[in-house]
Amino acid sequence: MPLTDLTLAECLALRPDLDEPADLDAFWARTLRTARAVGAPAQYVPEDTGLTQVTTYDVTVPGFAGEPVRGWLHLPAGAEGPLGCVVEFLGYGRGRGLPHEQVLWATAGYAHFIMDTRGQGWSTAAGATPDTVSLQGDVPGFLTRGVDSPDDHYYRRVYTDAVRFTEAAKTHPAVDPDRVVVTGHSQGGGIALAVAGLVPGLAGVMPDTPFLCDIRRGALVAGAPPYTEIAEYLSLHRDRVETVFTTLSYVDAALLAARATAPSLFSIAMMDAVCPPSTCFAAYHLYGGAKDLKVYEFNGHEGGAGHHRRAQLAWVRERFSTPRPADPGVSTLHDPQLA
Repeated sequence: MPLTDLTLAECLALRPDLDEPADLDAFWARTLRTARAVGAPAQYVPEDTGLTQVTTYDVTVPGFAGEPVRGWLHLPAGAEGPLGCVVEFLGYGRGRGLPHEQVLWATAGYAHFIMDTRGQGWSTAAGATPDTVSLQGDVPGFLTRGVDSPDDHYYRRVYTDAVRFTEAAKTHPAVDPDRVVVTGHSQGGGIALAVAGLVPGLAGVMPDTPFLCDIRRGALVAGAPPYTEIAEYLSLHRDRVETVFTTLSYVDAALLAARATAPSLFSIAMMDAVCPPSTCFAAYHLYGGAKDLKVYEFNGHEGGAGHHRRAQLAWVRERFSTPRPADPGVSTLHDPQLA
């Protein structure tokens, strides 16, 4: 896996200047206000996994347009709440999988919410949440689904799902709402960064080799999918370049990360052809809160894997054991209708 992007020194020196829509805050404020107005209450159905030390629930949360989003909730068996909580978003193509497959955070003593990603579940683990919108002419995958308009884009729906899922976690009786961390690898890392910019009062954010950051550069330099979906689309639709990248700017996680205030722990791999390190560093440099960073110079998209998970366990324990400073409890989004 040779180095295919900028060197570490060049990435550390980056000063990303991304094109930001003037109405980005108003767009997301409107989107979330609409989503919060509809949908049934979250549901939690006990699931028999055969595990004795972890209690699991099949979760359904109202997401975009109130549509049901599935997931799992794992709790340490017999634990007295409220607990610190880790909300996890999944990598590209992966669904929530089987209920016993991902229980590390519960065995560490925390509540663990795992959100299914709508329309995904063909890679590694199956999903249970359909995407209700199917548009014509998009390249197989999700980056160009609805790319003619920010209102129609696939990740508008996914980010809204993720915000509503995180809000459901914060209101669950087993969870301490002041001790909620969001995390994810690749696509999940990008979703976690978006949530960090859209949900106030988080205790921490852990994006691993995050996708969906500096998307335009990703489309230009990535040597492997999914960013290559954009290049494939534009190789045919040569007249839509600016339309495509304008739409994608509304879901660029690096821009939303600039609005975040929670402390963060990033991981970036320097030989990553899927999420080139320069794109991940764009999010790191723009991130609005305190930030720690682990760089894996000789790894690809797998990043630090088990080694980094060990670092995360220590980081979360420190976050949850340290008193948090007072938080204003308001989003940094500016909604003209609320001014």
